[in-house]
Amino acid sequence: MSSVAASTEPVPRRLWRRLIGVWLAFWLLLFLLGVQEYLWSGGRQIWRPLVDYGSSALLATLLAAVQIRRSRRFDALLGQPWRWFARMWAWLPLQLVAFVGAMYGLRYLCYSLAGATYRIDLRAEVLAYEAAKFILYYALLGGIQFGQRSYHAWAVERLRTEQQARLAQQAQLAQLTQQLQPHFLFNALNTVSSLIHSDPDLADSLLTRLATLLRAATDAGRRVEQPLRNELELLRAYADIMGERFADRVAIDWEIDVDAGRCLVPTLGLQPLLENCFRHVVERRRTPTRVVIRARCDAGRLRVEVQDDGDLRALPLSRGVGLANLERRLHALHGDRASLALRLNAGGGLIACLDLPCAC
Repeated sequence: MSSVAASTEPVPRRLWRRLIGVWLAFWLLLFLLGVQEYLWSGGRQIWRPLVDYGSSALLATLLAAVQIRRSRRFDALLGQPWRWFARMWAWLPLQLVAFVGAMYGLRYLCYSLAGATYRIDLRAEVLAYEAAKFILYYALLGGIQFGQRSYHAWAVERLRTEQQARLAQQAQLAQLTQQLQPHFLFNALNTVSSLIHSDPDLADSLLTRLATLLRAATDAGRRVEQPLRNELELLRAYADIMGERFADRVAIDWEIDVDAGRCLVPTLGLQPLLENCFRHVVERRRTPTRVVIRARCDAGRLRVEVQDDGDLRALPLSRGVGLANLERRLHALHGDRASLALRLNAGGGLIACLDLPCAC
């Protein structure tokens, strides 16, 4: 809650600076009009209207400060304006008497210090006029306070909603990232399992490399995104493990733009693209498969492609767990600004293309 309050503090501060500026301009205008009216009526002692309007300005400012302080107690009633105004204006009669009495007393004191006489006019029409001015000011002040407190409450609630949405998004991304790790582990262990009896030494070597890779993947999995250069390190390690099993049936080429290395990508997001090549192409073919991994950054966009030259002649009707997971992560991170597309490779095979924003 403290973080929300701290984050929204600049909004009411800017609003208060504007209100204070308007307040000072308002009273400056009244001072000028009062002095002008006094001079036109034949007055020669300019300090008199300054005292009259100055006392009103001082007491009005004090009243505004008191009301502002009180208004914070009733924020729970902002959704019920009539109850909010009823509570805020409960002291109006008492404050009216105190305001008018203090105004006359302050003027009397200032005039006495200046060696002049101040005549307090207690006629009914004069008091009614002062009361009407006070009630009008009170109503305007209450309206401004209600607007300011409502705006502040709206800003706090909006920020809280945004923070909750971000937390939910981060939780979703973390869950999706963690889902990839057992999926990745399952496929890697299958590779090792297939070699245990036919080539125990290679299986042992792959287990050691897999342990190293899993430690790195677990550390990376705690972040929903990481730089492409770090993601490629994990991808190369995975490619090395799979390449050991299919040493004579796969060749992988890396065409990576140096400038693309700092772009952020979903953690373990590229591995499903390469994994699909091994599962659906390399494992099912006896002829060698060439896989090309490209990454380039241009005009604020990162484009990553994983291409194979398999026998596929038509796009798959559905996407597997890994690709569907990756699409959801891309949408959670970037919305419509990121995409995962599949298209046929000329001459056979598939190209999986990942496109997302990046500050190149």
